Parts: sequence; structure tokens; C-alpha cells
Amino acid sequence: MFMQVRRVLWIILFANLGVALLKIVVGTTIGSVSMIADGYHSLSDGSSNVVGLIGIRFASQPVDEDHPYGHRKFETLAGLFIAGMLFFVGGKIFFSAIDRFMNPVVPNITLSSLIVLLATLCTNIFVCVYEYNKGKALGSQILVSDSLHTKSDIYVSIGVLGALLGIKLGMPPVIDPIASLIVSGFIIYAAYGIFKDTSGVLVDRAAVDTNKIRDIALSFEQVKDTHSIRSRGCEPDLYIDMHIMTEPDMSVEKSHELIHSIEKQIQKELGKPVQVIVHLEPYDVV
Repeated sequence: MFMQVRRVLWIILFANLGVALLKIVVGTTIGSVSMIADGYHSLSDGSSNVVGLIGIRFASQPVDEDHPYGHRKFETLAGLFIAGMLFFVGGKIFFSAIDRFMNPVVPNITLSSLIVLLATLCTNIFVCVYEYNKGKALGSQILVSDSLHTKSDIYVSIGVLGALLGIKLGMPPVIDPIASLIVSGFIIYAAYGIFKDTSGVLVDRAAVDTNKIRDIALSFEQVKDTHSIRSRGCEPDLYIDMHIMTEPDMSVEKSHELIHSIEKQIQKELGKPVQVIVHLEPYDVV
């Protein structure tokens, strides 16, 4: 699985670098701060791909004595680092836009620059859909998070395209730095979304609805009650532990079969690989 994720990241990396180079060169040529900002946003996408590749390299390491749960959280940690990079880029673009308000420049818009922007927009749409579908299919948190980041590029590019068309049609140049502010807003929003998802995994936020797990456990006749249900992890690496109460005279063999049956049922209903740890307690009707 990690090999497939790595292959997808390499494809997306080259696509993002090509898009970024085109936007920055054309933006510099025509003097559009919003297009340059969009180019650096795309460049940050390429940087995030590099971080993802490093994270996947560590995450793919097998279980060892120091990491009995594996190295999967290195992928989550890489996502957190990407969020930090985006916060920085978003802030930089914000202050650049403020400076352009004070020192306005009229972009020299050409038909070729608009065509380039439209072409890169189409590339971003392809990258977003491809990466998101692959992320879901492979259960990769880094691919899904990065695709949501790329999705913000689509809206950003649409905003930049609208600003340049507006100036071409006679609107005041101030619309360009306004578009840059919108660009920075999208970047910061994307960073916040990635930060929220990745930090939740790192601090062991509940990963599965407790009531759903309770209902699954109580669907077995031998289970009289359940409590202390906890879950953590991310979609491809979930852990659930709980306490169940059964008749005191149930044999060890029957109890073992019951626990495995509960685990299989949870995996079936969630449709994901889940490791379940169950603590048995005797049920007292009094």
C-alpha cells in the first residue's frame, strides 16, 4: 500500500511543480500579484508532496520493539507539518497583498496568460480528483488531506482568473490584491482543516461513534452490558477497546469465540480493518 501512495505522490509532485512554474513565470511577466500568489500556493503543494514522501518512508517501516503499534503516525505527523507550511505561505501572501494595496500595479494581461491560467486550473482539477480517489481507495490520510488542499487551489485559481478578467474588462486594479487576500484565506482555511484532522489523530480523538460500537456488542446474546468503550487512530489504522459483561460461568473457550465474533462484526459493519481489545467482566444481575 505504501508503495502505491509513494507512486501517487511522485506523480502529483511533478504536476504541481509544472503548474507552479507556469503561474509564477506568467504572473511575473504580466505583473499580477494574485497569479504569483497562486503560483507560490501551487509550489507549496509540491513542497507538501516532498514532505509526504518523507513521511510515507518512515510510516512504511515495520513494527519493531520501540514501535509496537507501527510507524503509521509518521504519515499523520507529515500532514501536521504540511499544515504549518500552509499557514506560513498564507501569511506571506496576506502581507504581500496588503503591500500591493499601498503600492498598486496594473497587471499587463494577455490572452496567453489567461490560457495558461485556465490550463493550470484544469490540471488542478485532475490532480484533486485523482489524488482524492487514490487516497480513499488506499486508505491514505496524507493523500486525502493533500487532495483537499489541492481542492482549495481550484477555487483560488477561479478567483484569480475572475480578477484578471475583471481588470481586462475595465475594473480597477485593486481587485488584484483583493483576489490575493482571498487566496491567502483559502490557504489558511485549508491549513486549518489539515491541522484539525491530523492533530485529532495525534491526540487520540475518538475515531468511531461509541453508540454504534455499543449496539454491535449488545447485538450478541451473550453480552449483557458494555462500558468504557474507546477508539483512536485513523481510517486504515483503527483501535477499539471496551469492557463487556457476560454470564460468570462462561468458559474461556466460549469467551474467546465471543470476542473474535464481536471483532469480526465490528470490522464488517465499519468496513475497515480494526483491532479490538475486549476486557471481560462477570455480569451481576443484583
